[in-house]
Amino acid sequence: MNVRPAHIVVIEDEPVTRTALTGYLQSFGYRVTDCAGAEAAERVLSEENPDLLIVDINLAGKDGLEITREQRARSEIGIILLSGRTDDVDRIVGLELGADDYVCKPFNRRELLARVKNLLRRTAAMRQLTRRVVHFAGFTFDTSARHITDAAGEAIPLTRGEYELLRAFVLNPGIVMDRDRLLATITHRQNGTNARTVDVMVKRLRAKLGDDPKLPRIFGTSHGEGYVFTAPLG
Repeated sequence: MNVRPAHIVVIEDEPVTRTALTGYLQSFGYRVTDCAGAEAAERVLSEENPDLLIVDINLAGKDGLEITREQRARSEIGIILLSGRTDDVDRIVGLELGADDYVCKPFNRRELLARVKNLLRRTAAMRQLTRRVVHFAGFTFDTSARHITDAAGEAIPLTRGEYELLRAFVLNPGIVMDRDRLLATITHRQNGTNARTVDVMVKRLRAKLGDDPKLPRIFGTSHGEGYVFTAPLG
């Protein structure tokens, strides 16, 4: 059985450090996405489900502490902060905001690798404890890992919003859920998002899962109210 390599996102605006760290981690078999700032990283985080963030505190624009606060409110992803400062205040604030570890620059690469390995082991154990796999309409959906496959075992890519919406449905089968309630389950909302956004996302989920809105077998429509997950769960 092929084991998926852990996915690490490195957020570092100093190009030499970013390139060196990315290459070093890749040499140990990790999948690494490198980002120069918060905007690029948020695109990755909205579309995928990385295992670990390594983020520099002193980023231009949205800094590492703000990124840590936002990500910890959304998930249990592992977070290691990097900083050129030796001030205890940053370290304490970072840990209070939910970072798992803190490394000062210049850092020993082998020590950082050991910290990465230890944190990945801990987060993998936590995900295993909270993992819930459900089966419906020929699909297998891992509600923890944001991973869904069809009857042939082919993975179906989901955005973060689609994952969160589908998860809300499968955790509330047979219950009519109005648009406002469904919208509240989507954590990564952009400006201008409103209840009608749910209609668009349900339409996308139906297209990805082959659910005909005229003869729905997964997402039923309760006119004037919202949507209901109708597929039997296994």
